[in-house]
Amino acid sequence: MLGITDFWTYVLGVVAIVLLPGPNSIFVLSVGARRGVRAGYQAAAGVFLGDAVLMILSATGVSSLLGTYPPLFLVLKYAGAAYLAWVGVNILRSAWSRWRTRGEVAAAAVEEELAEIQRPFRRAAVISVLNPKAILFFVSFFIQFVEPGYAHPALSFLVLGAVVQFFSALYLTALIFGGRSLAGQFRRRRRLAAGAATGVGALFVGFSIKLATASLS
Repeated sequence: MLGITDFWTYVLGVVAIVLLPGPNSIFVLSVGARRGVRAGYQAAAGVFLGDAVLMILSATGVSSLLGTYPPLFLVLKYAGAAYLAWVGVNILRSAWSRWRTRGEVAAAAVEEELAEIQRPFRRAAVISVLNPKAILFFVSFFIQFVEPGYAHPALSFLVLGAVVQFFSALYLTALIFGGRSLAGQFRRRRRLAAGAATGVGALFVGFSIKLATASLS
């Protein structure tokens, strides 16, 4: 079908992969909880764009250069790790300020925390693109399901990419509205919000360490 082999196996694999927690989904959930549904969808749109860029690079073979030129992989890997660590440390710093302060000072800390997630579309897109392991994953995963010798491989990649984006949209929508339900609790309970933000910041730092220690194999 359209140059795709084992389509339903691919769908099951995509569902399993999308459900795995990662910096993209954690960021969308955090934005949805702290800034609402509209900002959550802006972050989700950034994820869609970032994933689309990675899929296009994979389909055109550009990402295979990472395997041919290991120094390029190292540059992208450490750039992505540094960015994730920067996001995580800023979230942790804001959460710590929110935990320690009260009243007007606490409100200022909240404003500072919200400022850290301004432009959610742009930040989510950067988080998505600066992930060389994701590029390698798309290459290895897509190739398995594209029929060798098919006359229109671009169509095959388009269908496979649409499947990824569809399930990603469903999952991120669930996270956005789940974050919305948490937002009321966070507004009423300052320390609960600070604790949740601390967890998110720690996750981003953990993602950065994982990416920095990743290898091509």
